[in-house]
This record gives sequence, C-alpha cells and structure tokens, in this order.
Amino acid sequence: MVEDVGAQPNRVTAELAHLQLRELLAEVQGRIEQIVDGTRGRMDALLDAVMAVSSGLELDATLREIVCAASELVSARYGALGVVGSDEKLAEFVYEGIDEATRDLIGPLPTGHGVLGVVIDEAKPLRLRDIAAHPASVGFPANHPPMRTFLGVPVQVRGEVFGRLYLTEKLDGQEFTEDDEVVVRALAGAAGIAIENARLYQHARRREQWQRATADITAELLGGVDPGKALHLVASSAALLAEADFAFIALPAGDEEDTAELVVAVCEGKGAEVLNDKLIPIDGSTSGSTFIDHEPRNVGRLAVNLAEGTDLAFGPALVLPLGGGESTAGVLILLRTVGAIAFDEEQLDMAASFAGQAALALEQAEVRLAKHELDVLADRDRIARDLHDHVIQRLFAVGLAMQSTHRRSVDPTVAARLADHIDQLHEVIQEIRTAIFDLHTNDESLRATLRSTINELTAETGLRVSVRMSGPLDVVPASTSGDAEAVVREAVSNVVRHARARELSVTVSVDDELVIEVVDDGIGIPDVVARSGLSGLANRAAQSGGTFSVSAMDTGGTRLVWSAPLP
Repeated sequence: MVEDVGAQPNRVTAELAHLQLRELLAEVQGRIEQIVDGTRGRMDALLDAVMAVSSGLELDATLREIVCAASELVSARYGALGVVGSDEKLAEFVYEGIDEATRDLIGPLPTGHGVLGVVIDEAKPLRLRDIAAHPASVGFPANHPPMRTFLGVPVQVRGEVFGRLYLTEKLDGQEFTEDDEVVVRALAGAAGIAIENARLYQHARRREQWQRATADITAELLGGVDPGKALHLVASSAALLAEADFAFIALPAGDEEDTAELVVAVCEGKGAEVLNDKLIPIDGSTSGSTFIDHEPRNVGRLAVNLAEGTDLAFGPALVLPLGGGESTAGVLILLRTVGAIAFDEEQLDMAASFAGQAALALEQAEVRLAKHELDVLADRDRIARDLHDHVIQRLFAVGLAMQSTHRRSVDPTVAARLADHIDQLHEVIQEIRTAIFDLHTNDESLRATLRSTINELTAETGLRVSVRMSGPLDVVPASTSGDAEAVVREAVSNVVRHARARELSVTVSVDDELVIEVVDDGIGIPDVVARSGLSGLANRAAQSGGTFSVSAMDTGGTRLVWSAPLP
C-alpha cells in the first residue's frame, strides 16, 4: 500500500495541537486546583480568625486579636484598629507591628487625619497602591516606619461604625488585592459581633462594679466614718471606676443659699492637692451649672480651667451633682488628662447614679451622726444631773460630818489628818463640778483643749493631777486661746520633765482676765534647765498686756502664774 505523503504533516500538526490542548487543559486544571486549594486555605484561615476574635469577652483583648488576625490573613506587616469617638475622631488606636521603642519615638497616636480620615468620613473600604499618592495624604511623622500599600475597612456594630481596620505594607511587596479586601470585610463583620459581645460583657461588669462600690460606700458611711474621710472615699472610688485620672468634690463656699462660688474640698490624683481650697465661680462654669440645675454633664473640657496656674492639664470631664431633686450638696468632678479618650454615656449614667446614691448615704450618715450626738448630749445631761443631785450632795454631807468631827477632835495629829482629808474632799467636789461643766462642753472648746493637753502630758507619769476651771472660757478669743494652750503645755511639761513632783494643780479662771496657775510640790526648776520656754511665756504675756511670774513656794515646789486681759 502506498502511503500518502501529503497527509503526514496534517496528522503531525493535529497530534501536536492535541498535545498542546492537553497540556493547556492540564495547566488550567492545575491552576484551578491551586485556586481552589488557595481559596480553601484562605477560608480555613478566615474561619480560624473568626473563631479567635470571637473567643474572648475582654474588649481590649478582642480588639487586639482582631488586628492580629487581619494582619495575618492578608500578610500585612502593620495593622491597626481605630475606635471612633463621639466627635468622629479616633478615640482609641490599637496597633500591631511597631515595637514600643519606635512607638515612643513617633509621639502621639493618630487621631484620624489624612488617609485615615478618608476611611472615617466615607465609611467604606479603601485600597491604595501608594499612600503618599492619595490627595488626602499628610505624610508620616518623624521616626515612623515607611508604609506604601494600604487597605482600610470599616468595622460596624449593630449597623453603626465602631471603628476602622487599617492594614499596610503587604509582605510580598505587592499591593492588596480585591480578595484581600473581601477577606478583611468578612473578618470585620465577625469582629463587629465579637465587639458587641465584649461590650455587653464590659457593660455588665462595669454596672456590677459600680453597684458594689455604691453598696460599700453606703456601708462605710452608715458605719460612722468621719465625714472628711467619707468624701475622699467617694472621690477615690468614683475615679477608679470611671477610669479617671483626677477626682474633685466642690462644695458651696459659705452657708448662704445665694453663694456665688464653689470651693474644692476634696482632691484625688497625682499632684491634685495643689487645687485644694480653689474657688470655682458658679456663674459660667460647668460645675456651677450642674450645681444649679442638678444635671450631670459629659464634656470635652471644663468651661473654667481648674488647672490654670498649675502643671496639671485637664481634658474630658464628668461633672455630677451630689444629690438629687431640688437639693444638691455639691458636685463631683471626674477628669482625664488632656488628649485622653472621652468618657462615654454609659460611664456618665453609672457615675451619676453612684454620685446620687453616695449623696443620699452622706445625708443619712449626717442625720445618724446628729442623732448620735443628741443621744450623747442626753446621756451627758443625765450623768451631770446624777453627779450634781446625788454624788455631790453625799460628798457635802460627808464633808460636813468630817468638819464636825474635826471640831471635836482633841488629838492634834488626828485633827491635822482630818483637815487634810476635808481639803482633799473639797478638791474632789471642785473636780466633779468641772467634770459636769465639761460634759456640756464642745470637744473643740478651750476647756476641752486644755484638759486634753494636760491628760496627754501627764499620762503614765504617776502624778496626782488636779484641774480646776471656772468662768466662761468660751468667751476667750482665739488668739488668747492659743496662748493659753501654749502656757499650759510649757508649764506642765516642765513639771513632768524636771520637778520630780508628786502632785500637780492646774487652775484656769476667767473673769475680767484669763488667769492660769500651775502649782507643783517638786524640787523647783533647776538652774541647768534652759529658760527659753519660760521666756516665751513671758513674751506672750507682754504682747497681750498681761503678766507672768514663776516663784518657789515656802512649802516646796513651784508656782507659775500667767494672765492676759480679755476684751
């Protein structure tokens, strides 16, 4: 059979074409398998990322996990999540890929300017081959690592934009692809749910903490804590729970209802004590407005700068009324430093509720304290009546009987001992009368101050101490009261340290002048003892127009007399 030579090239061509088609199909199939495998791998990575960001309930940890997962999914060198505040600026910025040393060199975190602001304003994804080429680009600060490629995707929670995911510098040097955008958008959707869950958990935990703090404060206040300590407790607890840097409590300056100023009575925070006693005008100030209308306020800064003239710098503030209804005892001011994240409305609501409950507890504590003081006064009245009506009368009867016995005594020794006992009984009666008067005396009065000073200096000395006070000591002016305390302290201290006495008598009387007499049965004042203290007492007497003398008694011991005229 003769072979058709002309048909051979056609057959070879056909076989070659068939072979090329088969190779092409194999290549296409291989690429499809690669795409499928890549897609499957990417889907698996996406699912892993979704599981990772959804596993926690701590908001800060969840935000950081979202950034890490997004960076890993699209092979980005740097990643960040910016949380949008109420002013549509970045209130918080969580980042990955930049170490702390570089972060410190860069300076303040971004607030939403430049390309970052475009993603905030347009609320849609943005992919860039070169950040610097975008019209909104404002460049990078000094020491910032170079960044070229960019992918930004909004993160929504319940239909509202919570923040933005920012990814830069794809590791392979290529730009971010549409597939990258799709994957990150899918992750952002899952992240929104995770953020919502974390926020709900944070809200529940915050509310529990505020409620526990309110209960603790109420228990402390009703337990009889000092009013000053109570206010500090309220301020420090509120600052801790609201994550504030400073806390102040401002009260009306004066008792008048139409007072024009508030005064800072409580300061909490590093360096805050410099504002103690600072006056805040009610007219035109945020604190004054809250004091007048009883409405809590959440502001970016106070209308009147409390930090003026100090090294402090205040930013966001919560101003809360201490009270409710038509009555406000003062205002609680919680502050963060300038540039800090603003307080949210949840913190405002919880802090306002806390302040209201704390004010109610303070009011109840004051009522309880007033009732306790009335009960104490009633007990003092009863004790004073019993001492006067029963004890003193019986002592008088005993004294009269002893005087009768003394007159009939023929033995000089017995008569002398009876006379001594009668004198001692008279001293006891005088001391009981002084004690009765003290029961009706304010703890901050001159009478109470002098008695406290004497008790303090003679405690555990073994001295037999007799204290007599007569006359209206409450009329002594403050300046003379200070002199009186200094005289008693110096005189009694000298007796305790140098006199080697067994008995000490302190007599304070008020008539046209204040007279203080201190008598002891010791060895007198040794010459080696410095006289600077006594010279100081003499100077005090001279400055007030009074007199001062120290003399040795014939029976032994020393007698000190200091006097000052009264207006």
